[in-house]
Amino acid sequence: MSITQKLKELGIELPGFNPPAANYSPAIRTGDFIFTAGQTPKQGGKLIMTGKVGVEVSEEQAYEAVKTCALNCLTIVDYYAGGLDNVADIVKLTVFLNTEPDFADHAKIGNGASDLFVSVFGAHGCAARSAVGVASLPGNAPCEIELVVRLKDASVPPKG
Repeated sequence: MSITQKLKELGIELPGFNPPAANYSPAIRTGDFIFTAGQTPKQGGKLIMTGKVGVEVSEEQAYEAVKTCALNCLTIVDYYAGGLDNVADIVKLTVFLNTEPDFADHAKIGNGASDLFVSVFGAHGCAARSAVGVASLPGNAPCEIELVVRLKDASVPPKG
């Protein structure tokens, strides 16, 4: 089954691009790899929630926000890979959470992205992962993620 078909089966629609918030590229494609810039939980270019996880943002809300970040990353990867069917593996996932110093459930919230990637890509979506707490994130976002993906075929051009 193609990834496009899998997304339809799961009822997942990729969101549109969110414009970069500063002077950077949404991703860099080099050789067989795509490195995304960090993606916050935005829709239509606007944060869907703000605040610290465990304070203003519940763990359940943060899990869903991380999932939104993951969908934003997939939108970028879809473009740069020439389609998600050209993704061989989600190699590395980094999850940043805006938390108080004593917060300890980073891994559980990071599963918002990991669970999504595994549901879409199967075993190829199970990445090496880091989930860390930070003092703040841009715009007071509760979370931000970045991805490294490996392509099946580096000769497939980006969409466009």
